Amino acid sequence: MTQPTSSSQLSPGPMVLTAMIVIAALARLPQFLPNFSPIEAMALFGGAYFANRRLAMMVPLLTIFLSDVALALLHGGTFSAYFSAYLPQLLTVYACVAICTVLGFGLRGRVSGGRLLGYSLGGSLLFFVVTNFVVWLTAASIPQYTACNAGLLPCYIAAVPFFQWTVLSTLLYAALLFGGFALLRRRLPVLRAQTV
Repeated sequence: MTQPTSSSQLSPGPMVLTAMIVIAALARLPQFLPNFSPIEAMALFGGAYFANRRLAMMVPLLTIFLSDVALALLHGGTFSAYFSAYLPQLLTVYACVAICTVLGFGLRGRVSGGRLLGYSLGGSLLFFVVTNFVVWLTAASIPQYTACNAGLLPCYIAAVPFFQWTVLSTLLYAALLFGGFALLRRRLPVLRAQTV
């Protein structure tokens, strides 16, 4: 399968997908609940619908990076200070986003409620296991994570209350992104291909 040309990247399909991912990323900024974020859903959505795999990977990653910059600025810090303080954790989040995007490739042309539920739960679990493992590895550099200094199991146990918000937010944002796109596809014939 050949990759679309750069002119097709400016077609309505990729622009609509990008706009939907950017709008979802804006939901990260208020941060009402810990770990209530659209990032896994954005990655699955990009992987499922961008015909160009590079765009599928780049758009969610770049959008999350820019929202991280905005979060750092909104919380009174500079992004460089925020990034240097949490570099291993942030890089792990970006790696999980990339993996979830690759998981989203498995949804191409096969999106259904059951599959989306399974992939959303799988992406949430992956995120929980990998990011908390890295938090445990770097716990000495994060004083507020005292449970992680006690061992890997206490680190995971301390993270369980946050996991519920990861799962709920991934399910909610996946339903909004995939459901919203399904509605748009009914109205706009240009979006009806399996990937755009």
